[in-house]
Amino acid sequence: MEPLAPHKTLVEQTYDALLDAICSGAIKAGQRLNQDELAEQLNVSRQPVNSAIGMLKAERFVQDTGKRGVVVAPIDQTLFESIYEFRSVVEPLAVELATEHMTNKAISLGRDIIARGKSHVQSGDKVAALQADMDFHDLIYRLSGNVIIADVMRRNWRHLQRSMNEVLSVPGVTLRVWKEHDQIFNAMVQNDGETAASLMRLHMQNAAPRNQGIQKAG
Repeated sequence: MEPLAPHKTLVEQTYDALLDAICSGAIKAGQRLNQDELAEQLNVSRQPVNSAIGMLKAERFVQDTGKRGVVVAPIDQTLFESIYEFRSVVEPLAVELATEHMTNKAISLGRDIIARGKSHVQSGDKVAALQADMDFHDLIYRLSGNVIIADVMRRNWRHLQRSMNEVLSVPGVTLRVWKEHDQIFNAMVQNDGETAASLMRLHMQNAAPRNQGIQKAG
């Protein structure tokens, strides 16, 4: 982790840095968070580190074990399943709403994300492919015009990111993911919100077992 630059508050910057490290796998599940070491790495005092850890604890990214102190929480299967149950309802609604706001700029941006995602898959860049996946869904949330969907799903995606880092390392999985994205977006471009929503629902049904299989195998 790099020293922080003064843009957001120190607590916000510290929170962002720790969350990125946890979700990317740089800090592993079960790893103890030493406040003094983190403060030194981020070039801040203990106070923003402690505040950031408190925020992460409330969002289930870290947990207090007592004797060992604060550690990165394991990937919670129950939480994971709950998020996918929620997504199976919210994502089809989001894509149907988004279809009503498909401007030329949105179409160009969506096609660019899909092309970028496919390219990253072919080059084997797992981190960039995952970011493109997140960008694709985030575009749909923004185009939906529903700020609640956008805010809630961005928080949930950080939990999903931890699991998907493993999923996207399996050969062939990401190719199927981007084929499904392509089909969804083509329906949106054709102004067929009903078909796009059905395809997104199927995408969610396919995504949950893909992720669950990796977690159980691990």
